[in-house]
Amino acid sequence: MIPNPLLEAQAIMGLATNKNLRRLPHVFTTVLELPFRADAHVSVHESPHCFRFTAETDAVGHVQAHSVQIHPGLTKLVVRESASLHFALHEFDLDVWRIRLPDSTRPELATAVLNAGELVVTVPKKGQAWEDNDENSGMDAAATLLLVQ
Repeated sequence: MIPNPLLEAQAIMGLATNKNLRRLPHVFTTVLELPFRADAHVSVHESPHCFRFTAETDAVGHVQAHSVQIHPGLTKLVVRESASLHFALHEFDLDVWRIRLPDSTRPELATAVLNAGELVVTVPKKGQAWEDNDENSGMDAAATLLLVQ
């Protein structure tokens, strides 16, 4: 056995403890996954109402955002082209752009749009009052979101 000087120094100083690491609870329960490599440049903008993710792409056609519950309390927001919407939960690609989203987001209301070579994904936030300083907008200070299916 080859001696490890770092381990020997830790043992001498009393730093070598065999504590088992405890699994910490998840701080973020939602993950956004975009169809880009992990090192892709994606600009992230946060407003009081939403998070907006923008990236240049050569994709054409239609994209959609799908909210998938991968485990009770854990949600993955997956953005895919319409042609490649069939994906399995057991598929796990490590070289995909991902970001953790805070609990204040509403992944089930996320939208994805291709516009002039740019993919724009918008993830709204929960419980934020819409405060619009534009006097010409005609909107109330608080708006109610109504989903119709």
